[in-house]
Amino acid sequence: MTFEVTILGSSSATPIFNRNPTSQVLNINERLYLIDCGEGTQQQMLRYDIKASRIDHILISHLHGDHYLGLVGLLSSMHLNGRKKPVILVCPAPLKEIIDLQLHYSETELQFPLEYIFTDAERAAVVIVNSDVIIETIPLDHRIACTGFLFKEKKRLRKLIKEKIEGLNISVAYYSILKKGGDYTDENGVVYKNEDLTIDSAEPKTYVYCSDTMYNESYFAQISNATLLYHEATFLNDMLDRAVITHHTTALQAGEIALKTNSKKLLIGHFSARYRTLDELLNEAQSVFPATELAIEGKTFAIE
Repeated sequence: MTFEVTILGSSSATPIFNRNPTSQVLNINERLYLIDCGEGTQQQMLRYDIKASRIDHILISHLHGDHYLGLVGLLSSMHLNGRKKPVILVCPAPLKEIIDLQLHYSETELQFPLEYIFTDAERAAVVIVNSDVIIETIPLDHRIACTGFLFKEKKRLRKLIKEKIEGLNISVAYYSILKKGGDYTDENGVVYKNEDLTIDSAEPKTYVYCSDTMYNESYFAQISNATLLYHEATFLNDMLDRAVITHHTTALQAGEIALKTNSKKLLIGHFSARYRTLDELLNEAQSVFPATELAIEGKTFAIE
């Protein structure tokens, strides 16, 4: 199953140099989920050949402009391009008022439904469940209400051991029962335990998206054992005081979080515009957690 994330924007607050405000596209089994939608997201989607028509879910972490100011433009383009199917928008409740206001004063009535799922920054909650994934909100510690998102693959059915199945001449009609964990009883009443005929499927993989937040162990348990952890790393650690004031994280702290939560890999982003190059941020995170990469725009990261 495809499970990968493409970075569209990795800058904090403002677009700068070759970096755009935050946005990512997550591909789960060829379903696309847009995570945050900063200014310039549409242009980045065109640049990296991501079709808006394939996006049915948009998740907005919070209402600082660098995370949602590209949204109304994207919705308007979907409208102009004749979209009819719904867009499911997972977001803070006040975003509906903002969208309604802009559509009202532009005298625009979208040709497709907007279906809202409102987030609560005070508690974790499951917001989407389908055949591929379970999506939960993660309460974060920012200056305004902010949630991250945890994407967890659905547990797959057990796998048949071909040689044993064929040796017992088990009917194909019985396969679904075995895959779901059932035992097999033959025509003579002999019972064959499921664990002797099948093996467990791979452990579900997870992608964790922690947007704007300061270091706070309150969310560590929820994000533990991530296959890939994306965590903001706005500043170098010599600006820790500034990070605390603005409720952001340093690259060093992001590395510490990945280490403490037993993440397999770390992806850092949301870089301050003061940094023209990112090597120091990468080196700082890697000094604590070597399996760290930069969220480079246009790059796709497999979650494996």
